[in-house]
Amino acid sequence: MAKPSENKIINGGQKMGKYENLAREIVSNVGGRENISSLTHCITRLRFKLKDESKANDDIIKDMDGVVTVMKSGGQYQVVIGNHVPEVYADVMPLIDLEEDSTDKEDDARSQNLFNRAIDVISGIFQPILGIMAACGMVKGFNALFIALGLYSDTSGGYLVLNAIGDGLFNYMPLFLGYTAAKKFRLKPMLGLVIGAIMCYPTIQNSALAAGGDVLYTLFRGTVFESSVYTEFFGIPLIAMNYTGTVIPVIFVVYFASKCEKFFNKFIPDLVKFFFVPMLTLVIAIPAGFLLIGPLATFGSAIIAEAVMSVRNFSPMLAGAIVGLTWQVLVIFGLHWGFIPVYINNIMTNGYDNVMMPFFACTFATSAVVLAIFFKTKNKQLKEMALPNFISGIFGVTEPAIYGILLPLKKPFIISCIVGGIGGGFYGAFNFRKFMMGGMGIFEFPAMIEPDGSMGNLIVAVAGVAITMVIAFAATMILYRDKAVTETVNKDGNEKVNAKENVYDSVQDSRQILVSAKAVNEEQKSMYKQMDIGSPVKGKVLKLESIKDDAFASGVLGKGAAVLPEEGNVFAPANGVVSTLFPTLHALGMETEEGVEILIHIGLDTVQLNGEGFEAMVKEGDRVQKGQLLIKFDKDFIEEKGFCLETPVIVTNSDDYLGVIEVAGNQINPGENLLKILR
Repeated sequence: MAKPSENKIINGGQKMGKYENLAREIVSNVGGRENISSLTHCITRLRFKLKDESKANDDIIKDMDGVVTVMKSGGQYQVVIGNHVPEVYADVMPLIDLEEDSTDKEDDARSQNLFNRAIDVISGIFQPILGIMAACGMVKGFNALFIALGLYSDTSGGYLVLNAIGDGLFNYMPLFLGYTAAKKFRLKPMLGLVIGAIMCYPTIQNSALAAGGDVLYTLFRGTVFESSVYTEFFGIPLIAMNYTGTVIPVIFVVYFASKCEKFFNKFIPDLVKFFFVPMLTLVIAIPAGFLLIGPLATFGSAIIAEAVMSVRNFSPMLAGAIVGLTWQVLVIFGLHWGFIPVYINNIMTNGYDNVMMPFFACTFATSAVVLAIFFKTKNKQLKEMALPNFISGIFGVTEPAIYGILLPLKKPFIISCIVGGIGGGFYGAFNFRKFMMGGMGIFEFPAMIEPDGSMGNLIVAVAGVAITMVIAFAATMILYRDKAVTETVNKDGNEKVNAKENVYDSVQDSRQILVSAKAVNEEQKSMYKQMDIGSPVKGKVLKLESIKDDAFASGVLGKGAAVLPEEGNVFAPANGVVSTLFPTLHALGMETEEGVEILIHIGLDTVQLNGEGFEAMVKEGDRVQKGQLLIKFDKDFIEEKGFCLETPVIVTNSDDYLGVIEVAGNQINPGENLLKILR
C-alpha cells in the first residue's frame, strides 16, 4: 500500500487524502498534467487518456508502492490500483485540475481506430454508475431473498421502501445515462440529464398512451417491428415506446443533441447563448428522439438481444464455455467493457441475462487458484499476497489477483481460464440466468432468485461455483510449483555443482534466471532478494563485453550492460543519492536506497571534452527519484567530435552480490529494467 500522507488543501480548497504521494508520483510519470486529456476510474483502475503515451514511464509506475500494473487498451492508459482506486482518483483529480466533465478533444478521438473509440465511449458512459448500480442491485436482490424466505410480504412497508431503493436507478436509467453520455459527448451534463428525464416522462410512455386512448393505426404490422400509434406529432406518427429502464435510446439521443448544440453554438450570439442554445437543442433533439432515434434504437436493442440469444441457442454449453474461457483475457486488456451494454440490454429487454452470465464462473475460478497457491507456496511474500487477493476475488474484484499473481506465474492464469471455461459450459448447459442488475461476487447470488421466488436457478449458481472452485483448487494444488532458480556455483575453485532453490522470483518478473560464479552457503540460499536497475537512457542495448573499451568490457570495473543512446538525456535508474559527479560531467555515480553502487559513463573517452556538450541537472549529494533527469548532453555535438557514445551502466560493487544480470531486449526506454541484481 502507498504510504498515507497528511491531508492538505490545494487547488481551490480541495482536500488531499492519504494517497497524495502516490497521486503525485502517478501524475508526474504519465507525463504531467499537461499530458492528460481526461481521467476516469472503474472498480480497480485509473483510466487516463493521454495526449502522448510515449511520455509515460511504464516501468516506474509499475514499480510504485500501491500500483499493481499498467495496461494500455482501448486508447486508454490504465493504471491498475486495486480496491482503493476511488481514494487514489480523488487525490489525483486536484493535481491535474481537469473540469469534471473533461473529455477528449475531438481530434484525439478521431486519431483512434473505430474499435478503440467504441470501447472508450462505452466505458466512459457506464463506468461512473457501475458502483451505485451494484449497490442498488444488491438491495433489490436481498429484498427478493427476504420475500422468498418469508421474512415479510411484498405488501409490507419494509418491502416497498427497499424496493424503491433497489428499483430507483433502474427505472430511471435514462436520467443517469443521459448525464454520463453528455459528459462523454461534450454536451452540457445538465442538458443530458434533462433529456433522460424527458424520455422517462410518464404521459408519453407506451403504457400511458395505451391506457388513455385507442390505437390510430399500426406500423410494420406482421414484422418484429410492429408498433402501435396512439397519437401524432404535427401529423407525424409518434411510435409508442416505453423508455423507462432502457439503455441504448438515450445514448443516441444525447449524441444527436451534442451535435445540435455544437451547431447552434456557432452562430447564436453570446448575449442569448446561455438559454437559447439549450432551448433550440431540446426542441430539435427531443422530437427527433421520439419520432426516429428512440424507435430505431429500441428496435436495434431488440435485434441485438435476439442475435445474442440465437448465438447462445445454437449451443448453450459451447457459448457458455467460450465466455468463461475468454473473459479473463478480456479483463486484462479492459475489453470486457464492450460487452457490458449487451449484458444490461438483455436484462432490461428480456428480464434476464443468460448470454454473458457464464463469466460468473471466472470470478471463483480465479479465487480458488489463488487460495491453492496460498496453501501450496513456501514463499512468504507470495503467501502474504494470496490470501487478501482471494478475499477480494470472492467479492468480485479479481484484477489484483490476475495482475499481481496469476499473470506473472503464467501457469495458474492458464488454469483459471480453462476452469472458467468449464464452469461457463456448466452454466450454459443449465440455462443459468441473472434477473436483475447489481452485486459482485458472492453478493450476486440474490439477483439469481427467479421472479416467482423459486430457487432452481440459485441452486444452479451455487453448484457452478462449487464445481469451478473444486476443480480450480485441485488443479492448482497438483500442477503449481514455486519457480526454481538454478545456480551454477564453483566449489573450492574446482568442482561445479548445481543447487536448486524454490523461490518466487518477483511479482513482476517470474522468469528462470541463471546466476553465475559465486559460492553460496546454505544460509544464503534461503535469503535471495532481487533488485531491478532501470536504463538511464533510451537506445540500443549492448553486451558490456562488446563495447570498445577494454576496462569496461573486461568487467574489471564491475558487471553491467551498455546502451547506445538515441536521445541526449540521462535519467536516474533507481531511487538513491548522487555519490559522484565528475567535474567533466561525462560520468555520474550514485548509490541506490538498497546500497547498489552504479556508474553511468556517457560515451567512451568523453572525459577529453572537458565538460563541453554536457549539462548537469543535479549535484553531488542530491537525493533523486527513479526517472529524474540527471544530465543533458548534446548527442550530435559529441558524435561530430568523433567520440563513441556507447554508455556503460555498471555496478561497481558487483562482488557484493550473487549475480548482476542483463535482462533487457534489443531496444530500451528510460526506466525500463536493464539489470537485475540478486543477493
